[in-house]
Amino acid sequence: MADLWQVTLVSPPYEAWTYERPSFFPDLSAGQRVIIPFGKSHRVGIIVGPAEQAPEGVAVKPMIWPLERTKLFSEEYVDMAVNLAARQMVNVGRIFEIALPRGLRTAAVTFRVDKHMSDRKLPGSVRPAEIGRFEEADQIALMDLWLAGRMRVRVNAKREAEERFVSLESDPPWAVRPNAKRQLRLLEYLLEHGPQSLYSLRYALGDWTAATVAKLEGVSIVRTGELTADTLAEVDEAGSVAPCGDECEYTLTDEQQAAMEAMTVTMENGGGPHLVHGVTGSGKTVLYLEMARKCLTNGRSVMLLAPEVALACQLYRTVKERFPTAQTFFYHGYQSPKKRERTFKGLSCEAGPVIVVGTRSSLFLPVPTLGMIVLDEEHDESYKQEERLAYHAKEVAWFRAGLSKALLLLGSATPDVKTFQAAKQGIIAMSALKERVGDSELPSVELVDITDMKGGSKLLAPATEEAIRETVEVGGQVIVMLNRRGYAPLMYCLDCTETVRCPECEVGMTYHKDRQRVVCHYCGLTYSYPLTCKKCGGTSFVPMGEGTERLEEVLQEHLPEGTKVLRLDRDATRRQERMEEILGAFGRKEAQVLVGTQMISKGHHFPGVTLVVVADGDLGLNLPDYRSTERTFQLLVQVAGRAGRGDNPGKVLIQTRNPGHPIWTEVVAGDYAGFFEREISRRSMFKYPPFSRMALVRISFPAQYQDGPAAVSLFAQVLHEHGRKLGIDVLGPAPAPLSMLRGRKRFNCLLKSDDWAKVRTLYGHMAAANPNLKSVRTSLDLDPLTTL
Repeated sequence: MADLWQVTLVSPPYEAWTYERPSFFPDLSAGQRVIIPFGKSHRVGIIVGPAEQAPEGVAVKPMIWPLERTKLFSEEYVDMAVNLAARQMVNVGRIFEIALPRGLRTAAVTFRVDKHMSDRKLPGSVRPAEIGRFEEADQIALMDLWLAGRMRVRVNAKREAEERFVSLESDPPWAVRPNAKRQLRLLEYLLEHGPQSLYSLRYALGDWTAATVAKLEGVSIVRTGELTADTLAEVDEAGSVAPCGDECEYTLTDEQQAAMEAMTVTMENGGGPHLVHGVTGSGKTVLYLEMARKCLTNGRSVMLLAPEVALACQLYRTVKERFPTAQTFFYHGYQSPKKRERTFKGLSCEAGPVIVVGTRSSLFLPVPTLGMIVLDEEHDESYKQEERLAYHAKEVAWFRAGLSKALLLLGSATPDVKTFQAAKQGIIAMSALKERVGDSELPSVELVDITDMKGGSKLLAPATEEAIRETVEVGGQVIVMLNRRGYAPLMYCLDCTETVRCPECEVGMTYHKDRQRVVCHYCGLTYSYPLTCKKCGGTSFVPMGEGTERLEEVLQEHLPEGTKVLRLDRDATRRQERMEEILGAFGRKEAQVLVGTQMISKGHHFPGVTLVVVADGDLGLNLPDYRSTERTFQLLVQVAGRAGRGDNPGKVLIQTRNPGHPIWTEVVAGDYAGFFEREISRRSMFKYPPFSRMALVRISFPAQYQDGPAAVSLFAQVLHEHGRKLGIDVLGPAPAPLSMLRGRKRFNCLLKSDDWAKVRTLYGHMAAANPNLKSVRTSLDLDPLTTL
């Protein structure tokens, strides 16, 4: 009887197919990678379990070759992937594609065979297609070599070359000729999208990219090879740090000790979620590390996650100092594919306890004997992935912790409203840290009314400017946040009164003075500046509004001579190592002022900062999104927490044009409890989460697709008809707030239900009614973070 197995593809169409295990294969189990025939090609698949029988009328093909001698994933991990796929309504292969680094998904490999004593003349290297044509005796001989460790897998040289990353070596403006259009297009693409593989560049821009990269590399404008971000967390050339000395000694406060005892109870009672609600500077990281020590002592592994790479780097250094002899892995999306592959495969072979530090994607690593997962700044939106596959790291962590009976620590000064509600109801445990550690105190917060300030170049109120100047003069440091990058968000034509708009997204284009470009922040389209008005042909433009680039310029002009101002935003940190340089320089007090977007609000510790300024506190407060108030409160409290973390007291100034908004009372007092009670009451009234299961259905089609409106009408009919039967509130479909992006018209539909299963059923009815899968795209986002 044939030995049949279900194998899921990790590339389109991501479906599971039935394959036969050849007789010369070793025993198989769920979680192993194998190469399988698929059509006229060969693909990588993951075994998800045995198959009871072959599909009727189908000739089952045999697998070609295993890609590891021991399975890459545990059965527990496979269960997690299957369950996540069911929740997201995708094939399980889609989950494995998200989890696996690119090099572990390609079948473009060669098997290298060691020299051996054999009466059979086997080649020194073979490809998957050749193995299938060998006689069975030769296949058996090869398998003996494979199992003896004398046959290794290597990605083909051509594919390996295409996997090399291209990174910017310098920031704009670049020394290239104005008419070198291909060079400029390539550089702008790298600036907007970050380091890219040669394969990705060729796919996105064209076959000319390789030659253009070679030219730019010759003049040191770009570089190819390993990403420099691979070594961001390393302190010396060996990637090691000094072991923990006296500077690491600390004594837990009474609050911390009580929290430790409560978390230990949660851990010993079978694990589960535990919220650490601590004000900024209250020592949450110390608790994470102490609980990590307990886990390692008990022979269990630890995952420590941060929302941003810069924060993960800081956390990794701290972990290496505290646990110099522990087996520690560092993992994030800016690392090269090779490094991520080594980490992934290395963890799959580990048996003992390890520590993993990283960002969101680290949750998909095959960590052995998992005992604890930490999500620091659990409220942060960076834990949600919007592109490719919408998922939230908190949900994956919750599921993995449940399977492993591990402790899930959720830490934040401003927890997600849903998380805090669950804690209030006793669904999850909670520990509170209400005081900062040491002598530092929470900063005082004041509002600055800028209602009477009208446009122009006046970005800061006189009182704010004076406070910044005084702080700099006495040797203090200042953080100024404006959550809008670029020089000006709009360029206004004086001749026809129109603003420069992106033809693909129908939104205003932002002027970037440093780059002398206007840029669409949604699709990346850029025009050089000066430019000609598309409507009237005029060339007279005036920048309207302000961004961090303009704010940096204004501060540099008005502060005392010799004051150094740094800027931290997405534009200033396109090269990931540049972020480390900026944060390091400010931490060493080489600059007095740091201007930036929300990036500066996240967990950074600068003891020299005594003043924090929020240039426009109203930004984002009135967006058409039910989370806008929560998001604004979290951002402002978090950035305020950067002040006064050293020996000197801190002060926070928040500029607002709407001083009567109720949120300011809570922000000024740092009153999370008061904010929560007001917000939870509003959500209860309108049946927003956590009082409903809310999902967002996104519909889009090309702007030129004439049958698109009819498809939306059909979807509306199906959604409302089946929604009534299922008891689901259906709002829409209606044009999205950003009604066109990247040349596609967009519609949103909100679903409110009491059960996720009903939501998936309803979406299934709608997806089945799609009249044109090629042109009309639909997606389901469960518990969306944004409805824009």
